[in-house]
Amino acid sequence: MAQESKDSSEASVFSKKQKQFLKALNLTTGNVTAACKQAKVSRQTYYNWMKDDDFAAAVDEVNESNLDYAESKLQSLIRQENPTAIIFYLKTKGKKRGYVERVENEVDINAFEKLLMDDVDDDDDDDVDTE
Repeated sequence: MAQESKDSSEASVFSKKQKQFLKALNLTTGNVTAACKQAKVSRQTYYNWMKDDDFAAAVDEVNESNLDYAESKLQSLIRQENPTAIIFYLKTKGKKRGYVERVENEVDINAFEKLLMDDVDDDDDDDVDTE
């Protein structure tokens, strides 16, 4: 309950345009460009507002809320046994258990050495007397 009153008192320090922007940011799931258009403010205005710690914290809260929402949707898909969602979750959250895609890079040093040797051979040809 005390948290709610703190949030509402902080919200009152924002201008009407800032409040509109924060609402639009939430509705656009964190898309700054779309939120700026909806609130009818420029991106530069948004960047200027972000210099204020309270406003930046409010933006972070909106972004965290949207992330929580996306995670809940992912969990919902996992419960429906959606293979893509399960794989995505394991690749991102299961790395410690070995659920990672391994990229194997094969380096052929001999090819590099061959280029160097070709270059040396070319230099030797320049020194040969053709008389």
